[in-house]
Amino acid sequence: MEWMADPNIWIGFSTLVVLEIVLGIDNLIFIAILAEKLPPEQRDRARLLGLSLAMLMRVGLLTMISWIVSLTEPLFTLGSLDLSGRDLILLLGGLFLLFKATMELHERVEGKTAQGSSVVEYASFTVVVAQIIALDAVFSLDSVITAVGMVDELWVMMAAVVVAMGVMLFASKTLTAFVNAHPTVVVLCLSFLLMIGLSLIAEGFGFHIPKSYLYAAIGFSVAIEALNQMASRNLAREESRVPLRERTADAILRMLGGTSAPAAGAGDAPRATRDEEAFEPAERHMVSGVLSLSQRSIRSIMTNRADISWIDIDSPAEVIRGQIMETPHSFFPVCKGQLDEIIGVVRARDLMADLALGGRIDPAHVRTPIIIPETGDVLKVMDTLKRSHGQLVLIADEYGTLQGLVTPIDILEAIAGEFPDEDEQPAVLRQGPGSWRIDGAADLHDVERELGVDTLVSESDDYSSLAGFLLERLGALPAVGEQVVVDDLRFEVAEVEDRRIACVLVTRVAADATAQRGGRNGRGPGAPRPR
Repeated sequence: MEWMADPNIWIGFSTLVVLEIVLGIDNLIFIAILAEKLPPEQRDRARLLGLSLAMLMRVGLLTMISWIVSLTEPLFTLGSLDLSGRDLILLLGGLFLLFKATMELHERVEGKTAQGSSVVEYASFTVVVAQIIALDAVFSLDSVITAVGMVDELWVMMAAVVVAMGVMLFASKTLTAFVNAHPTVVVLCLSFLLMIGLSLIAEGFGFHIPKSYLYAAIGFSVAIEALNQMASRNLAREESRVPLRERTADAILRMLGGTSAPAAGAGDAPRATRDEEAFEPAERHMVSGVLSLSQRSIRSIMTNRADISWIDIDSPAEVIRGQIMETPHSFFPVCKGQLDEIIGVVRARDLMADLALGGRIDPAHVRTPIIIPETGDVLKVMDTLKRSHGQLVLIADEYGTLQGLVTPIDILEAIAGEFPDEDEQPAVLRQGPGSWRIDGAADLHDVERELGVDTLVSESDDYSSLAGFLLERLGALPAVGEQVVVDDLRFEVAEVEDRRIACVLVTRVAADATAQRGGRNGRGPGAPRPR
């Protein structure tokens, strides 16, 4: 038991264990990469078999120390080089390692995968084990020679090899899973194998490369990759806070070219040619409208209460007939005296027939109104419209007061933009470079699309029109001429009617001087669309 009190033995044992683990990491990385080519149920068996064979091979080689020492004796001379058996083994092993690592890198970098078939092809277990044994021989020889050069006692060498391989067996599954789960780590490990293969060839030709150089390069690369993995985890953690649907929508919009740029005018910078654009601006607008549809409130797409055209059942036939002729709609809400006294919904052609035949509305043609609370979502309204056989849907607040109505055309406009009727003008009129005249009731989503910005709409806001946007920022009903500047856009109140903002002039601040020099083509505000 004197050996237990000998510090030299313990120092040599500890140092040799560390060196054997370091030398075995290369072997373990190669086994992990090869095992990935096997079916999942065979990978653990290949990994354990490879490391067990490596341990047995090293212990077996240690029992043949005299033969190991003889391998360092020159066998023949090639020019000025004296090549030994060890040199030949290192040369062959280095060449094999260079070849195998190069092929693996080529496969991963070029993305060589089976295409056109759903069947995954795996490597043969026998072939993979044969490659593991071949590399075990090279790494084991280098490891044993290191052990012979450091420690004199055979049992210390064997104990260090067994302990080191035990540690590697214990950590191999975790390391293998980590390597296989991170493609960049696999490429980095293959680069290490290339460097190690080159060092083995240099050793075989008698050019000694200090291991510290290799380990320093590997350590630096590992540190950089650790920072890269940390940054990736932080980015993934930050992205996980954003709803999956929103992340998907943003990714699709980025593929479509991002937010649309403002329409080109006479003084605007030239845009990319059509050949360079993968998608037209209208296509980007429609995709954006579809992806944001479920997040929009009903108020943002409905026709407001003030713009609804409704029929008073007590009105004379001539008045009702005049209302029908003045508006192009096919359905009308029928009420008794006021809008909140809703009786039902009638088709325009039925109204005309009833008035022509009997001078009054036939109750048989009055349909039961479909009323949805304004707290619902757009997708629910759209589903209701599908089952309404063309009928409009009325929107009411929590007190039962009608706030607006929604028709299929409103859903279409939310996706593709405004479709003005024959008797109305668009809500957004471009007047010149960087200048627009916009109806105060214009939907903010449409305004964003026309102006090419994405800073006007917020999910926390309780308004949906440009007028509501300005009232929120001004804090009171503004006077004509009052202005609000948001980013590079200036919003100026142009008209105020009946305690509401009727028209707004929008100017891009950077283009303001150009617009003033070029003049303005003033046009009246678009009339609100009646329903």
